[in-house]
Amino acid sequence: MVEIGKTVLDTGWLAARSTEVEITGVQLTTTQPPTEPSSPWMEAAVPGTVLGTLVKNKLVPDPFYGLENESIIDIADSGREYYTFWFFTTFECKLSNNQHVDLNFRAINYSAEVYLNGHKEVLPKGMFRRHSIDITDILHTDGQNLLAVLVYPPDHPGRIPPEGGQGGDHEIGKDVAAQYVEGWDWMTPIRDRNTGIWDEVSITVTGPVKIVDPHLASSFFDSYKRVYLHSTVELVNKSAWVAECSLNIQVSTELEDNSFLIDHLDTQQVFISPGANVHYTFPQLYFYKPNLWWPNGMGKQHLYNVEITVDVKGFGESDTWSHHFGFRKIESQIDSATGGRLFKVNGQPIFIRGGNWILSDGLLRLSKERYMTDIRFHADMNFNMMRCWGGGLAERPEFYHYCDLYGLLVWQEFWITGDCDGRGDPVSNPDGPLDHDLFLLCARDTVKLLRNHPSLALWVGGNEQVPPPDINAALKNDLQLHPYYMNSNNSGISTITPVIKDPSQYLDGTRVYIQGSMWDGFADGKGDFTDGPYEIQNPEDFFKHDYYKYGFNPEVGNVGMPVAATIRATMPPEGWQIPLFKKLSNGYIEEVPNPIWTYHKYIPYSKPGEVHDQILSYGTPKDLDDFCLKAQLVNYVQYRALLEGYTSQMWSRYTGVLIWKTQNPWTGLRGQFYDHLHDQTAGFYGCRSAAEPIHVQLNLATYSIEVVNTTSEELSNVSIEASVWDLEGECPYYKTSDKLIVPPKKTISTFEMKYPKSKNPKPVYFLLLKLYDVSDNHIYSRNFYWLHLTDGDYKLLEPFRERRPPLKITSLTFIKGSAYEMRMHIENTSKKPDSNTPLYRNNFIRTNGSCDELDSSESFHLLDGEKHDISLYEKIRRNFSREHNMAKVSEVNGTGKGVAFFLHFSVHASKKEHKKGEDTRILPVHYSDNYFSLVPGEVMTITISFEVPPGVTPRVTLHGWNHHDVHTIL
Repeated sequence: MVEIGKTVLDTGWLAARSTEVEITGVQLTTTQPPTEPSSPWMEAAVPGTVLGTLVKNKLVPDPFYGLENESIIDIADSGREYYTFWFFTTFECKLSNNQHVDLNFRAINYSAEVYLNGHKEVLPKGMFRRHSIDITDILHTDGQNLLAVLVYPPDHPGRIPPEGGQGGDHEIGKDVAAQYVEGWDWMTPIRDRNTGIWDEVSITVTGPVKIVDPHLASSFFDSYKRVYLHSTVELVNKSAWVAECSLNIQVSTELEDNSFLIDHLDTQQVFISPGANVHYTFPQLYFYKPNLWWPNGMGKQHLYNVEITVDVKGFGESDTWSHHFGFRKIESQIDSATGGRLFKVNGQPIFIRGGNWILSDGLLRLSKERYMTDIRFHADMNFNMMRCWGGGLAERPEFYHYCDLYGLLVWQEFWITGDCDGRGDPVSNPDGPLDHDLFLLCARDTVKLLRNHPSLALWVGGNEQVPPPDINAALKNDLQLHPYYMNSNNSGISTITPVIKDPSQYLDGTRVYIQGSMWDGFADGKGDFTDGPYEIQNPEDFFKHDYYKYGFNPEVGNVGMPVAATIRATMPPEGWQIPLFKKLSNGYIEEVPNPIWTYHKYIPYSKPGEVHDQILSYGTPKDLDDFCLKAQLVNYVQYRALLEGYTSQMWSRYTGVLIWKTQNPWTGLRGQFYDHLHDQTAGFYGCRSAAEPIHVQLNLATYSIEVVNTTSEELSNVSIEASVWDLEGECPYYKTSDKLIVPPKKTISTFEMKYPKSKNPKPVYFLLLKLYDVSDNHIYSRNFYWLHLTDGDYKLLEPFRERRPPLKITSLTFIKGSAYEMRMHIENTSKKPDSNTPLYRNNFIRTNGSCDELDSSESFHLLDGEKHDISLYEKIRRNFSREHNMAKVSEVNGTGKGVAFFLHFSVHASKKEHKKGEDTRILPVHYSDNYFSLVPGEVMTITISFEVPPGVTPRVTLHGWNHHDVHTIL
C-alpha cells in the first residue's frame, strides 16, 4: 500500500507568458508538454510570483535595486495578459486500492485554470483561499502526471497615479487581494500585483476517509490547574460504502532527546455514510496543571503535539493530521484607567510592546528560513506582539509556527484599509471589495487555516477602517467568543457546564474580533485618525504626559536608515550620495535626499519647525559611512526612548504600543529595525534594551531613574548603580540607591540623576545604569546613555573619536558543519577594574521567558580556564560536540583611558580581493547585543551565531565610534 500523507510540489516547475504559448492546456498536459527551460519556457519560482520568476531568470532587473523598478512595465500599461502566465510541472503518484489523492493549492493570486492529464478544473477568484481537487480518477498511477496551471492577475490591478499615493488609485480594493501592491508611502508598486502560485502546492494521499480542518481549543478551571482540550474534526467519506472508523487523538510532549512522552490517547468509533461529510467532536481530554504557553518575556513557549488519525475497518490507517498546540488563554478588554485595550494571557496582564508587520518579501519569496530569521529577530528585540497589517497578507502557517516557537502574539487583520476602502485620497470605494461573499469565504478559510496556533491573539477587521456593514456583522457573528473566553474569571469555575456548546465547534471562539485598528480600545477607540506620528521626534518628548492622548497606540513610526554596506549593496554609486542639508530661515534644517533615496521612501532625520536635525547634532557627516554611522546613533536613541517613554507610563496612561514598522518587504529606507538583507540597525538594539522584561532607565523628561518590572514576580533586594563618565574617561558622578522593592507589573521612579545640576558639568557625558541583586551582584539590567546638557549637542563626540581605549577580546568558537557559535569576551583595559565594585563583570541574571541573557562571569571563567558549572556552555558544547572549536585572544592597542563607544561586530566572507562596493557580509547573524559601549575596566560577553555558505570562511570584525579601524577577531 502506498504511504498516506502529503508531498509538496516545489521543484521542477517551468513558466511561460500565456501570449507566447500557442497550444492549449489540454495539449500541454497530453501530447505537447514542455520538457526543458527553452523559450518561451523558463524555470519558475513556485511558490512565488510571475515577477519573481522573471527576476530569477534575469529577464527583468531586480526591482528593489536602485531605480530599476521604473524600467519594469506596470500591469496598468501592459494589460493583464502580459502577466498572465502558464506554470507547468510533472509528478508521479502510485495508488493502491481504495486510496484517493487530492491536488492542493494553499493560495494562488488571483484565479486560475488547472489542467492535469488533459482534464480541466477552474480555480475561482480570491488570493486568500485554499483549493483542493480530487484527482483520483484522472491520475496516471503508473507513470508521469502532467500538470499545467494558467494563472490570471487580479481583476482590478489598478493604475499608479503620477504622485503615487497610498494604494495607488485604490482599484485593487475591489478584489480580495493584498492592497500594498499598488504602492504606499513606504513601498514602491509591485508591477505584477503579486500574480502567481504564491503558496504551497501539494498532493495528499488518503484512504477512504479524509481528515479536514480539525479545530483544537482549551478551557481552564481552578486557576489554570484543571484544563481541558476540546477537538472537533471534519471527516469526508470518499468511498461508496459505510466507513466504520476508529478515530484516534494522541497528545504528546517532545523531550530533550527528541523522543515523545504520550500524555493522552483516546479512541472513538464513528460510522460515516457513503460520500458524507460529518463533524465529530471528541470527548474533552483532561489535563492537570499542564505546561502553559506564554508570550515572549513572560515564560516558556510550551507546545504539545496533537495527532489525529482515522483507521477504517478493512483498510487500515486512512488519514493522519498533526499540529503543535499550546495551552493558553488570551483575554482583552478596554481598560478603565487608560481607555486602551488591556490584554491578559493566562490571567496575567501583559504590557504590549511590538511592531507592525507588512510581509517578509514583496515578491513573495517566502521561505521557512526567512520566516525563522524574521520572527527570531522580533523575539530578540524582546517584542511580544506583531500586527499583520490589513494591506498585506493573511500570514502563512510557517510564519505562525515560528511565532508559536518564539512567543510572539499576532494581531491578524483582514484585507481592508482605509486608503483603499472608503477613506483614501481620492475617496475610494466605501463598500469594500465588489464580492462580499468571496471576502467572507476567504476570511472563514483563513480562520480555519490559522486558528490552532497559540500565538494568534486577535482578529481585526481592517486597517484604519472597518469592513462594510454586512461583512463586519458576519465576522462579528462568525468570530463571537465562546463563554469560556469572555471577560470573566472563568478560570476559577469549578465545573464544565454541559449545556454550553463545545468550544471546538465554533469557527473560532477563543480570541476576540475587533472591527478596526483604531476602534474599541485602540487609538481613540472611535476610528478617528489618531495613530502616529511617523517621523523623527525629540527623544524627551516620548516621556511627556501629553505626548499621546490614548491608551494603546497601534502605529507610531520613526526613522530607519540602514548601514552603509546595505546602501552600497542595493543602490548604484549615484545612490551613495548623502542628503544636502538646507538651512531654513527659521534655523531648522531641511534634508534634500538624492532621487534614489526619495524613491526608496527615505524619511529625514529632521522635522523643520519641531525637531532639529538629529544627525547634524553629531557634526556634519563627511561621507556615506559617516552619515550611516551617525544615523545608527540616532536610531538607537530614538527607538529606545520611544519604548522607554511608553513603558515609563505603563498602566497609568498606556496599555501598549506597536511601532510602525519593524521591517520593509523591499529595500526601503524608513521604519525598520533590520533591512531587507537581514542586517540589523542600531535601533534593533535600542529596542532590545528598552523592552527587556526587567529594565532600568532614565526618564529623559525628568531625569528620574526608573525601574520597570513587567514580570509576575516581585523584585526585592535590588539596587541601582548610576555612574557618569566624561570624555576623558573620568567618573565625576557615582551613586547607588538604597535597597528597592519593585512590585510585579510596575514601573517605579527612584532618584533623580543630578549630574547636569552639579558644579561645572561636562557638556557631553555618558551615563551607565545597572540594576543588580545586592546579595550577589548579579545584574538584571544594564543601560548605557550618551547625553548632552540642555540646548546642547553631541559635536564634542567628533574629536573624541581619536581617543581610542585599548581592548582585550577573547573569543571561543564552536563550529558544526556550516553553523558557527561564538562567544566574544570584550574588556576595556584602559583601567583596572575596582575589585570592590564587581559589577564591572556584568554577570547577568537570566529572567524567565526572556531572550538569552549572557553571564559574563561564565565566559570570564571559561575563557580563563577555571573550573565552573555553566549550563549555557554545556548546551553549546553538547550541540557542537565532536566538531571543531577554537579559542583566540586579540589585543587592540589604544591611545588612552576612556569609554569604548558604540562598538559593533559584523561577519564577512574572507576574500583576498573584492571590488569597491562589493558586499562581503554574511547575513543573517544573530548577536546577543551590538552597538554597545564599555566604560574603563568593564567587561561584556557577546554571543554571535550564523551559518556560512558552502566554501566560505568567515571573518568577524569589530568597529566602533572611537575604534574606526576595522579589527579582525576571527
